[in-house]
Amino acid sequence: MKKYIAKRILLLVFLLFAVSTMIFFFLHFIPGDPAAGILGDGASAEDMARIRSELNLDKPVGQQYLVYNKNLLNLSFGKSIFNNKPVSRNILTHLPNTLYLAAAAMILALLISFPLGAAAAFKENTPVDTIVTFVTSAGLAIPTFFLGPLLIILFSVKLGLLPVSGSEGFKYLILPALTLGTAMCAFLTRIIRVSIGMELKKPYVLLARAKGLSETRIFFKHLLKNAMIPIVTTLGLQMGALLTGAIVTETIFSWQGIGVLLITSINRRDYPMIQGLIVFITSIYLIINLLVDLTYFFLDPRIRHEIKET
Repeated sequence: MKKYIAKRILLLVFLLFAVSTMIFFFLHFIPGDPAAGILGDGASAEDMARIRSELNLDKPVGQQYLVYNKNLLNLSFGKSIFNNKPVSRNILTHLPNTLYLAAAAMILALLISFPLGAAAAFKENTPVDTIVTFVTSAGLAIPTFFLGPLLIILFSVKLGLLPVSGSEGFKYLILPALTLGTAMCAFLTRIIRVSIGMELKKPYVLLARAKGLSETRIFFKHLLKNAMIPIVTTLGLQMGALLTGAIVTETIFSWQGIGVLLITSINRRDYPMIQGLIVFITSIYLIINLLVDLTYFFLDPRIRHEIKET
């Protein structure tokens, strides 16, 4: 177990190093002068020199790379050009809103997808299954950038029930969470339906039914744990996707999370913020995948046996 965890952590560190290096060289070799992009073409030579100094652009690329890695190790990511505050502080200021939105979207998706997926699996090839399949297909077909404005028009403009944009309270969370959670709910419902449906056809379920066990007991005591492995995989990947997908949703609803911060930083040419945010989002995604792999270890005895043998 310890060797397995150590290998996964080493792989995570290597991937983070590779991603951070790629981001650094990608941004530094884009044509154009970052200082001119930040200040504009009409800026004075003194201001241009100051910005180049703050961004370490007046140093050789190798030295810039060393400074960049030093900032990463200190978890400061340098300072924002726009407000001169540490990048890490800007991220931590906006992160809670993104976490609230992602958690709300995840909870909403789970509350809807589990009953729908289970019902479709137990009622396979019936009108219930057909309706669930149709609804999930519609949910997957509607893109976030279309659904968000549609919900604003319906619930904010026409009905006047919810605010159009902002992040000041629970009312402001409803529409962004619904927008972000819809596609995830549709995809998760399908995974749950397929996973539970496959388990229902296995011999141990038939044996449990032959013993006279109720469907409820079969589901919760025997079937659910085995069906959870692909579901956990999907949840882990979707949680990472929520953080990246939140960029579009946050922009539509002016929800002040790291998605809005990233778009704003790109528009302002705030290179330290862009680098820090991309590395941070990648780190979250990789950590979630690591946690999913560790969850496999506890859910599936076969994986524990394979790891012990290796």
